[in-house]
Amino acid sequence: MRLANGRAQAVAGPMLALLSFGVAGLAQPACGDTQRARPASRAPDEPARGVAPEAKGADLLGSELAAVDGPEQRQARRRMVQLQVQERGVRDERVLQALRSVPRHAFVPRELAPQAYEDHPLPIEAGQTISQPYIVAVMSELAVIAPGEKVLEIGTGSGYQAAVLAALGARVYSIEIVEQLASTARERLRRLGYAAEVRHGDGYAGWPEAAPFDAILVTAAPPEVPAPLREQLAVGGRLVAPVGSGSQNLLVITRSASGYEQRSVLPVRFVPMTGKAQER
Repeated sequence: MRLANGRAQAVAGPMLALLSFGVAGLAQPACGDTQRARPASRAPDEPARGVAPEAKGADLLGSELAAVDGPEQRQARRRMVQLQVQERGVRDERVLQALRSVPRHAFVPRELAPQAYEDHPLPIEAGQTISQPYIVAVMSELAVIAPGEKVLEIGTGSGYQAAVLAALGARVYSIEIVEQLASTARERLRRLGYAAEVRHGDGYAGWPEAAPFDAILVTAAPPEVPAPLREQLAVGGRLVAPVGSGSQNLLVITRSASGYEQRSVLPVRFVPMTGKAQER
C-alpha cells in the first residue's frame, strides 16, 4: 500500500489514526509479467529467508536487512503488534502472528530501517510510502483469510502487505501500477522467500485468468467498487476496499449464492484510485 503527496486518515471511533494508503490504479494488467516465489521454512517469530543470498541490491530489496534480523527487531515487532494493533482492537491471532513474523524493516530503505516498527507510514521507492502496521492488520483481519485461499491485492507498494498475506498462508496475486515498485517488490518477495505473483499494470479489471478469488484487498478509493472485482470474487469471498469520492468508507463486500452483501466498517480518507477508475 502506498500514498501520493499526503496521508489518509481514519475519521471515527477508537480507530482514529493516521493511515497511509496507495494510489492503486485499476485496469487490465499486462500479461506474462509474473513470478512466483516459494516460502522458506521458519520459526513462528522469524522472517522468511531469502532464496538468493548472493544477490545484490540489498539497499532496495531488503535481503541483507532481513539477514540481520535478531532479538532487537523481533522484540520491536512484538511491541508493535501489542501497542499499535492489539490495543486498537485487532484480535485475529493469525493476523497478529503474521505481523510478528514479517520483517517490516526489510521493506523500507536501509536508512529508515530503525523507524520500521514505529506507528506511522514511511517513504519507499518512487516517491511512495509503506502504510503503518495498524491498517495492514485491519484490512487483513477483515478479509478473513484461511490458509490456501487465493487472494488478489490491488496495489503492491513495497510488498509488505503481500508478505503478510503470504504469511497467512494465502496464494497471493498482486498488481502494481508503478513499474519500478512492481519490479522491486517482486524481487524482494522472492529473495525473502514469500510466495506471491506480482504484475505491473493497472488493475481495474483485476486478474481474470486467475479468478475467482477468496478475498480481494484494494488500497485506494474508487468512487465505486469496479464491477470486474466483484465478479472475480468466489461465492463466500470477501472484498475489502475504501469507497467514495467525497466522504469515504472502508467496506467489506461478501459474495453469496444470491448476490452481494455489503457492510461499512468505518469512515476513512484515502487518496483516490487512479487509472481507469478515474475514467468512469
